[in-house]
Amino acid sequence: MSALTDERFLPRSPLRALLGRPELGSVVGAIAVLVFFAFAADGFLRAAGLSTVLYAASTIGIMAVPVALLMIGGEFDLSAGVMVTSSALISSMFSYGMTANVWVGVGVSLLATLAIGAFNGLMLTRTKLPSFIITLGTFLMLTGMNLGFTKLIGGTVSTKTIADMEGFPTARDVFASTLTVGGVGFKITIVWWLALVAVASWILLRTRAGNWIFAVGGNQDAARAVGVPVARTKTGLYMGVALGAWISGQHLLFSYDVVQSGEGVGNELIYIIAAVIGGCLITGGYGSAVGSAVGALIFGMTSKGIVFAEWNPDWFKFFLGAMLLLATLLNAWVRKRAEATK
Repeated sequence: MSALTDERFLPRSPLRALLGRPELGSVVGAIAVLVFFAFAADGFLRAAGLSTVLYAASTIGIMAVPVALLMIGGEFDLSAGVMVTSSALISSMFSYGMTANVWVGVGVSLLATLAIGAFNGLMLTRTKLPSFIITLGTFLMLTGMNLGFTKLIGGTVSTKTIADMEGFPTARDVFASTLTVGGVGFKITIVWWLALVAVASWILLRTRAGNWIFAVGGNQDAARAVGVPVARTKTGLYMGVALGAWISGQHLLFSYDVVQSGEGVGNELIYIIAAVIGGCLITGGYGSAVGSAVGALIFGMTSKGIVFAEWNPDWFKFFLGAMLLLATLLNAWVRKRAEATK
């Protein structure tokens, strides 16, 4: 072969292709967790048990997917957890206060939640402050607003029930229903989760926007120099997180028909952990949507596996932290091996 041949067109061995996948380490970890709890917990591999695991994974995975894309783009969102609650509160309080069809509240909530995401993106790109500071400020503002407006409008820390309002049954079918397959019930959030993974993977791997996301996460100055719309890309990523928060918020609302204003605090760290376990780098420019899904699956298997094994759930955070460290070390080793085979 000519020495002038572009190395991008050289044949790539299956081993190199495998080692180059960001989610490889998380897949290995997920298999290990699955095998461990298959032996340690009775009923873990039964259909009903797997349904419970997938539901727990989906509630994290719906948010982990857009958070992973944001991290690939080189940024964080510390307001993601409380934004889920904000979305649910807006939908509930607007529907109840205006005595309107709940779908009106759902629509208003979508617009308001996307506006929060756009605010984060615009503040980041206009002020040049770190995303940690911007989204920490948003986190604190939303936390205060969630509590303040809920008590101001309803007089308590939770919303009023909207279960008897027009449109509630159909909204519940969309956001909180249970699908029966082979006699086993699966929550519709699993469908939402898988759909988001598919769409996000298509965006990352098959579109120009995906190239922009990797470029701004790798080196935004170099990306800007070659014409990548850095500000628009990052704002879009924050609005993607807001879309995930809206879906999760509507599920929260229509599962219980009331919302506690203090919910969601701390969940943003779990979303980030799922993305990191799935292979995303803290520094940006590397990761995948599939990896975030595997990270969320590990979270679901661990949280429910501990329950099936009848262990003390107080140890869950310890296992989650240990998995984070092990996954990060494994991902770093995999990347080094991939670079060594080039």
